[in-house]
Amino acid sequence: MTTVIKAPGEKAAEGSGEAGPGGERGGKGSEGTVLNVFSHGFLAVWAILIVLPLIWLALGSFKTDAQIGGSALSWPANWNVDAFGRAWDKGIGDYFANTLIVMAFSVPLTMLLGSMAAYVLARYPFPGNRFIYYFFVSGAMFPVFLALVPLFFMVKRFDMLNTYQGLILVYVAYSMPFTVFFMHSFFRTLPTAVHEAAVIDGASDTRIFFQVMVPMAKPGLISVGIFNILGQWNQYILPSVLMQPQTGSDPERYLLTQGLIQLQQQQGYETDLPVLFAGVTIAMLPMLVVYLSFQRQIQAGLTSATLK
Repeated sequence: MTTVIKAPGEKAAEGSGEAGPGGERGGKGSEGTVLNVFSHGFLAVWAILIVLPLIWLALGSFKTDAQIGGSALSWPANWNVDAFGRAWDKGIGDYFANTLIVMAFSVPLTMLLGSMAAYVLARYPFPGNRFIYYFFVSGAMFPVFLALVPLFFMVKRFDMLNTYQGLILVYVAYSMPFTVFFMHSFFRTLPTAVHEAAVIDGASDTRIFFQVMVPMAKPGLISVGIFNILGQWNQYILPSVLMQPQTGSDPERYLLTQGLIQLQQQQGYETDLPVLFAGVTIAMLPMLVVYLSFQRQIQAGLTSATLK
């Protein structure tokens, strides 16, 4: 090992080896700043492209046909709410109620069965565990369009076409792959010591799941529950195939997405665009309120698994 002895009063040479790493760090900092500016700018543009059409719809529901043909983002001359009443009378109220009825059963059933399956696959090793898990997850990679024809005949064979029961079961099956995938990863992050302590105390598997694991997995359950609500609320393909007039369905039993398409066809002939805008606004507001109300819980659920 070579020892370097400096003479008294001798100064360290400028631009020594420490400057290199410092300059490198400075370069990396500048690159990170440029990357942040680019990413934030891209997200700002994307947010504007998403928000402006929603503002246009909301403002158009308070306008007249003549005002809608003018400036897109202009304020209504008179804030008239008659369009909401006309849209509700044209069936939006019934479609809204039908959607709530279906989701009142499909979302809780999806969360119950999905979380139970994910818990067993995550915490109990047994032969075929990985095969069953990948079998569930593979459903998320299977396009729903390819399953429409066999799904239609399967539901018809069980005599569940044009029924809420058949649609609820299909919604549950449609949402299970993502629910199992998300909750499986979340349950694996929960501490094993808590489970072992509950077993030593003599708790049964059912009690451990509902009284110990489910409260600990609350952030994940809220996150995946919101995603299921959004996905099932905006679903159009499945109700159109399983609830259609060609198979004897009553249009009054349509869901909200089907009702909006029917309302669009009606207002296209009647040229009453404020009614159409009001119907879309009515369908949009509940999901907007739900997401804004649980925004922090969704972020906590998405990041908690990584932090743990």
